[in-house]
Amino acid sequence: MSLPLLFRTIRRDIAKVSVCQHVQSLHTGCQLLAAEKALLMKLRKSTGYTFTNCKKALEKFDNDIAQAETWLHEQAQKEGWIKANKLEGRRAKEGLIGLFIGDKDAVMVEVNCETDFVARNEKFQQLVKDVVFATLAHHQSKGQSKAGYVKSILAGEELSKLSVEGTSLADKVALTIGRLGENMSVKQAVTVGVPAEWQIGSYVHGGVSGQTEVPMGRYGALVVFQGGKEGEQEVLGRKLGQHIVGEAPVSLGNMDDLPCGESETRLLPQTFLGDSSKTVAQFLRGQQARVLDFVRFQCGEKASEEAE
Repeated sequence: MSLPLLFRTIRRDIAKVSVCQHVQSLHTGCQLLAAEKALLMKLRKSTGYTFTNCKKALEKFDNDIAQAETWLHEQAQKEGWIKANKLEGRRAKEGLIGLFIGDKDAVMVEVNCETDFVARNEKFQQLVKDVVFATLAHHQSKGQSKAGYVKSILAGEELSKLSVEGTSLADKVALTIGRLGENMSVKQAVTVGVPAEWQIGSYVHGGVSGQTEVPMGRYGALVVFQGGKEGEQEVLGRKLGQHIVGEAPVSLGNMDDLPCGESETRLLPQTFLGDSSKTVAQFLRGQQARVLDFVRFQCGEKASEEAE
């Protein structure tokens, strides 16, 4: 082979190798890009933070998703507390009442925000759930459900110290404030535990669609009662709860009390919401039942007092 021909052959082979290496490099780069994008999408989905912040976190920790997620939560918590301190003092009279009914115990909480718009946000509703289950865990940790009838009302300061999944409710509130940009507060909660022969009824008004495990609304009631016709006790509890929400009694009264007019604030002498021809006491007699206690929450009201 002549020397010029040999040089041309060598140059052609070198060019082939170079093209192959370039194509391989592009292919590897595409794979890497696709993998990083998938990682970014996974982090975004698991944390709910922005793409920009997720990308920053992954770059900071060389695509270590566990470290990136921890860092994102820490940063969001810091920002949430900063914003919470700035917004402190702004009126938060909207929000939701959240309820959970167990076998023989129940929890009702009130969590406030500034606007009805934020109350409809799923992140705020998750906060309400967190408060409900933190309060329930606190109630059950004391073994109160095995101690006969027990009712406990907790104010905001005490609730803020409770925790869920290792995080205090105070931190959960601050984080939600940081995400949604409104002042919020955990206002109050009540827990009840009843003996085996007692029943707990409940009702939430203005309910949030899709919330079944923890019903939520602007008004809520728990009612503790005995008796009732077999198989109809759940309906009875709901009817009594509706009456308590609608008529807002402030004390229980006695079965033999006579009504004192339209301004009647005792539950038992009130005209029953479900049947205007009867008082609540008369309705209960027909159901072979009696109410022992109740609690009513309304968003924006002063903290509820125990029913007398």
